[in-house]
Amino acid sequence: MAHAADPIDRALATPIGRRLMLVLGAKGAMGLCAALGVGTLMSLLGSLTSCYRAPGTGRDQVIFFSEEKELQFGLSAYRDVLRSAPLSDNAEINEMVQRVGRRIAAAANKPEYQWEFAVIQDDNMVNAFALPGGKVAIFTGILKHTKDDVGLATVMGHEVAHALQRHGVERMSRSILDQIAQLGALGAAVGGAVNPGAMQGLLGAYGANVSMPFNRKQESEADYVGLRLMAQAGYDPRAAVPFWERMSGCPRQMIGKLCFRSSQAIPEFLSTHPSDLTRINQIEAWLPEALHHYHGPGGGVVPPPAPPYQPAIGPMPQSS
Repeated sequence: MAHAADPIDRALATPIGRRLMLVLGAKGAMGLCAALGVGTLMSLLGSLTSCYRAPGTGRDQVIFFSEEKELQFGLSAYRDVLRSAPLSDNAEINEMVQRVGRRIAAAANKPEYQWEFAVIQDDNMVNAFALPGGKVAIFTGILKHTKDDVGLATVMGHEVAHALQRHGVERMSRSILDQIAQLGALGAAVGGAVNPGAMQGLLGAYGANVSMPFNRKQESEADYVGLRLMAQAGYDPRAAVPFWERMSGCPRQMIGKLCFRSSQAIPEFLSTHPSDLTRINQIEAWLPEALHHYHGPGGGVVPPPAPPYQPAIGPMPQSS
């Protein structure tokens, strides 16, 4: 196999390549390189891009995929979901989702995204997700918590924020280094062969299931950016607090005291989120800044300037 030495040497010549090879070796997974083929491995390494700063917060990100490739992932995954998911035929619900979605999309100011909104009929699934390219899905199970347009705007702002902040490919990029089991699917995706395994990895990375959930740092960032999006869209960001109280299942003053939610009862939408009380406290700390962007009813009083983005309760949580 002498012909394989040169590409491997080229991989070892880069910091990312050395890290990847080290992890592969440490896991005893060099056989995976043979299974994938050195060409696929080099295609993966060749797709790596530079560090980024997250829009709206300035947080450093490492993302190994171009936005063009990310949009391809999103479109393919969304079409895959729509082919298999039972879509709601409730005209009132669909109209509400389209109405709120269009306003959040306008606030997102991402004209290159071709925004689409779908409602998946599943009353047991308390979840929602937004894929790259503006592909958004809402499960009917979360509507019992949103109640109205402004509650739905809280959810859609949060989910659209995940897509704007590129949290999914950030998570996938981290997986190249930390989750060897994902390497085959990611390599196939980068090589242009979009297979079911790659699609499941992408859907998990964007919260469509819980196989690869966001970490708490990303969740807090999505809360922060989503709060601003809903305010810019004309929805009172103060309504985010009662929404998250409804999601907790407890009155705020009882959260973590006499009112508990078992881990088995946590919806998919909250799988790795900050604790209920931490989230609500953070949102309240960010409200003065969000209200600068809100011009609807009750938004006439300009609050004092808010400090730059930072977690309100201690240091930003690390990846789980």
